[in-house]
Amino acid sequence: MWSYKAWRRRRILKRASIPEQAWDNACEALPLLANLNGEEHKRLRTLAILFLHEKAVEGVQGLMLTDRMRLMVALQGCLPILHLGLEWYSGWKSVLVYPYRFVTDRQQMDESGVVHRVRRHLSGESWLRGPVVVSWPDVASAGVIDGHNLIIHEFAHKLDMLNGRANGFPPLHRGMNVQTWSKVFTLAYEDFRQRIDRGDHLPIDPYGATEPAEFFAVLSEVYFETPQVLQQKYSDVYDQLHAFYCPVPPLIKP
Repeated sequence: MWSYKAWRRRRILKRASIPEQAWDNACEALPLLANLNGEEHKRLRTLAILFLHEKAVEGVQGLMLTDRMRLMVALQGCLPILHLGLEWYSGWKSVLVYPYRFVTDRQQMDESGVVHRVRRHLSGESWLRGPVVVSWPDVASAGVIDGHNLIIHEFAHKLDMLNGRANGFPPLHRGMNVQTWSKVFTLAYEDFRQRIDRGDHLPIDPYGATEPAEFFAVLSEVYFETPQVLQQKYSDVYDQLHAFYCPVPPLIKP
């Protein structure tokens, strides 16, 4: 099976390509790719081609996606697995793109056992063994380096879900220490929650304080967009994400 998959991917890469103009335009629109070196650009291009063949990137509720829009999704989505490989996105098949933020209407049980109907407006969502769901305006806003990136956030959840429901603890590589990861993220998460509760102003999305899974996803956004912020605020977390996503992305000058 592994040999067949490798053979199939080689065939895809021989037959498919990303036109130079389309590639240049997409990279120009995504400044978070600016500091990748030549080999990393080549690797990202290969991953994007394979991603677009193996995953369906579909518009919903009347949104008509262009090749450029699909490429924008693929490039941002493949950045977290640049040094991991497409196998890290196994177990799901599609990205659903809404023309605007979407509404979820679900039941939720509180700590007292009372069930409430909760209506939420979301820009993105990742389903266990299901699709990634995003709003196009939030995807398109990736042209600004601000520590926020919806695609990286939701795809980080998919990495987290490789060993079950998202909990901020993705499968670690050989040589990474489970206890170290747990200790580093637990201490940083509690510190972050306390800072948010005090009303401290931090250059990190406060949504990360809601639960460990969101903390991992939010700090993954920061790692790829504004890594110097993560180094300054939570250097131990930076080191763990470095080891996980490896190697470290070049620092983006503020």
